[in-house]
Amino acid sequence: MPEPILTIVPLAADVPPDVDVDAIVADVAATGVSAPASIEGELQAAVARAEDNGIDLAIVVVENSVGHDSQLRDLATAVGAEDGGTVLVLGPGQVGSFSDSISRVVLEAGQDRTYTGDPAVAADNFVDTLVGPQEPWALITGVLILFVAGCAAATAAVKVRRRSVGISHPQAPSEDSVSVGDR
Repeated sequence: MPEPILTIVPLAADVPPDVDVDAIVADVAATGVSAPASIEGELQAAVARAEDNGIDLAIVVVENSVGHDSQLRDLATAVGAEDGGTVLVLGPGQVGSFSDSISRVVLEAGQDRTYTGDPAVAADNFVDTLVGPQEPWALITGVLILFVAGCAAATAAVKVRRRSVGISHPQAPSEDSVSVGDR
C-alpha cells in the first residue's frame, strides 16, 4: 500500500545561529544601523542618503560568515518584519536583503553591487542602485504586448485578404499533370 502524500510545510526562517535578532532590531530602531562602532557612522550616512530619497533603509553587518546567503536574507526578513522598510544585511562575502516597498529585482540588482569587501562602499553601492534610474519594465512589457498583438493582427489580415482574393498556396503537381517527357 503506498504511503500517504504528506503536505510540505515551509521551513522556519534560518537566521544565523550566533545572531540576536532582538538586539539588532533595537539597534536599527535607534540608529538605522546595527554594525561595529568603527563603521557605524559611514553606514548611517548611507541610511540618511536613502532616507533623503524616500527609502526607509536599515543596514545590518554580520561579522562572521554564515553557511548560506539565504540566512542573511532570512535575517533581513526577520528585521524587516519587526521594523518594516528595506533592510540590507552584509556579511563577509555574502549579502541578504528585504523590502516591503522595493521589488526583488531591484534589491538583487543592488545586492550584485555590494560584493566589495567594505561594508561602507557596499552600502553606498546598494543605495546608488535603489535611488538610481530604474528600467521601465511596465513600459517595455506594454510595448512588447502591442508589438505581438500588431503582428498577430497583420497576420490575420493577410490571411483574410488571401481568402477573399482567392490566392491559394501552390500545390505539388499531381501524377496526371506530369508530362510523359518529364518521366
